[in-house]
Amino acid sequence: MKTYFYELADFVGARLQGSEQYQCWYSAEASDFVRFNRSAIRQSGHVRQAALTLHLIDGRRHGSATAALAGHLEADSATIEQLIATLRAQLPDLPEDPHLLVATEVHSTEFIEPSRLPEAAAIVDQVLRAATGVDLVGILAMGPMMRGFANAAGQRNWHQSATFNLGWSLYQSRDKAVKCAYAGSDWSSLEFAAKMQDATTQLALLQRPPVTVKPGAYRAFLTPTALQEIIGMFNWDGLSEKSLRTHQSSLRRMRDDGVRLNPAITLCEDTPGGVAPGFGADGFIKPPRTALIEQGVLTGSMISPRTAMEYGLVNNGAGSGEAMVSMDLAGGTLPMANALAELGTGIFVSNLWYLNFSDRASCRITGMTRFATFWVEDGEIKAPLNVMRFDESVFRLLGDKLLALTTERELLIDSDSWGERANGSARLPGALVKDFMFVL
Repeated sequence: MKTYFYELADFVGARLQGSEQYQCWYSAEASDFVRFNRSAIRQSGHVRQAALTLHLIDGRRHGSATAALAGHLEADSATIEQLIATLRAQLPDLPEDPHLLVATEVHSTEFIEPSRLPEAAAIVDQVLRAATGVDLVGILAMGPMMRGFANAAGQRNWHQSATFNLGWSLYQSRDKAVKCAYAGSDWSSLEFAAKMQDATTQLALLQRPPVTVKPGAYRAFLTPTALQEIIGMFNWDGLSEKSLRTHQSSLRRMRDDGVRLNPAITLCEDTPGGVAPGFGADGFIKPPRTALIEQGVLTGSMISPRTAMEYGLVNNGAGSGEAMVSMDLAGGTLPMANALAELGTGIFVSNLWYLNFSDRASCRITGMTRFATFWVEDGEIKAPLNVMRFDESVFRLLGDKLLALTTERELLIDSDSWGERANGSARLPGALVKDFMFVL
């Protein structure tokens, strides 16, 4: 596909007129999807697709359009020529864009990671064997994903890797289930078996009569999955340079008022550690590491080319939404095996759900517990906990309320497949906190 994309880029370049320039973004995948329900295959299929987003530029006027591709130049040439003609006709009617920033320095890159994944059938067989005697529901998505960039200056960038993402739940009854995820580039039968063993152990605990605790402040342990829901809200404009400058960011008090998080919090955009390409749709190369929060202090932000142009900054390859796509939160000193003992008496939170801001200016969020959340006494799980709502300031939750982060971290890959498989990821530890405020 790389050769085809480069040929496609040359085809576009040969059809430019006058002072026109172009940028194009290529997105393709060859994915296997398998859905499970009641520990059986309910749907399986293979998706092979490719799309090209063409950006035509003339001076400070520009427009873009996207088209699906067949994968053969002779079949796609008419589609591409129509895109160029349509955009060329639109440009004279478009206003000049003062914040347009075009990559003029050529930085060509190529990353091709050979797939190390087994066949989908082999993974499915392991899942079905492990699901014997339980009610498993879930979805497996796996296979190679390709991204490419090209422009009129001759820059060519290519990224190709293969990942899997298995998300599943072991259902007990009503709203009680154990939700699990396993993702990465290397499938390990031993690691999957360990996750299934932990899940079946928790499933047995869900058979105990559930309890409800009174609203109030409780000691709590958040698994990496639960913590990801909280940290993930920083992508709701929290670390966007544009939002920080316009005071729309939920983290603006960290810049404006010097608010700090716990020194254990070090958050960065770690491009090599993720699965997304090291270049953006505008052709700018991402730094290997973008420091965002260092030892609790806000030290950076996600800066898109448009924001860089508007404020006279250097962009760091962020997309238009200025969100992290390869999130990395440093681990701490608490071994995961000691999490329950260190929790003592409190709430073990496996998953959080329906998060939203209750006060964006104060970075205060609300949400619900979900699936296998347990009441713990003296380091021992006693009973499943009925669904509860929390309302908490992130400045305090990850500030003076944070007691420890786990040494071990988990890679979580975005499971979104609306239109195409997502390639966002997060590598996170678990967190032990005090006085986690439950309100209902």
